[in-house]
Amino acid sequence: MSGRVTNSLSREKIQQLLMAVGSKPTEDITQMEATEYNWREPHYFNSEQLVKLDDFAQTAATAVAEKFSEFCRSELNVTIASTTQHFADEFPNQPSDSEQKDYYLPFGANQEQMCGLIGIPGQAALNWARQLLGDSESEKDPGRGLSQLEESLLLDLVSALVEVFSGLDESFDFHSAKSIAKGQWPLEMEGTEELCKISFDVKKADSEKSSEAYFLILCSELGSVAGKAEQDSADFSAEDVSKLILGHLQEIPVSITGQLASAVLTFEEIMDLQPDDILLLDKRVDQPTELIVGGRTVYYGCPAKSAGKYAVTITNTAAVFGGDAENINSSIETK
Repeated sequence: MSGRVTNSLSREKIQQLLMAVGSKPTEDITQMEATEYNWREPHYFNSEQLVKLDDFAQTAATAVAEKFSEFCRSELNVTIASTTQHFADEFPNQPSDSEQKDYYLPFGANQEQMCGLIGIPGQAALNWARQLLGDSESEKDPGRGLSQLEESLLLDLVSALVEVFSGLDESFDFHSAKSIAKGQWPLEMEGTEELCKISFDVKKADSEKSSEAYFLILCSELGSVAGKAEQDSADFSAEDVSKLILGHLQEIPVSITGQLASAVLTFEEIMDLQPDDILLLDKRVDQPTELIVGGRTVYYGCPAKSAGKYAVTITNTAAVFGGDAENINSSIETK
């Protein structure tokens, strides 16, 4: 500095400084649209695949309605209520405490490899059994359980629904279990396995009352109908995965800053700076320049120039990389 320090910190200069260091007008982010993304929910299928899955569900609804009408000897309508993705740990693995328990019929490639089920709430199961029997007296006791005959008829109907579902795509080969499970969750799955739930409503054509049930199946079993190409994870070794991740990391752009030196001044001294003043920095001319990445010094070098631009010749690595500093003798242009 030129040596003169005067008490010239006027209100005007203070305002000028505050304007210089103040914040720029920021973009109003309250009007920006953002898409919610819940990391606790599965995202096995993307938005395009979910559209295809909805189309498949509609096809399934039509086929299920035909089978229902055939069994109940009356016209029934089936509509899709929702198609959602879930983790296996969202579903109960203990018997229900309620008096009217849900009914489940598992299905899969064989009796040892069950990949899904049809779930029927207790009231829906009672309604279906009543329609199968043509019995209207059941309405007088809506909380009762199913008789042995009603459970047998329900098993026949739901097994037929599994058969219909299995015939909707050539990749399916599902067979239902030999008995219906009541209250007890019948599938053994890890909590992180991803499942697709297709909920549907069943009602008579001339009625407003409906009964809801659902198909629940591993997402991986629906990959073909959703247009999701499956890749065998066995094709990729741990080394292949590591190389792939490292390759992506190496392509990430990183900003590097060359810092010549710094100085600490009082507020008043900053306000008093004028053109041609000399500002004394905190390094000697023979000390290295620092190259900083993410707020940490990673290299040392000396000022240089290259193609008409400022540059830094790297001379040493910083201790942040571990080990002793090494001479590198390479150059990097500063931004």
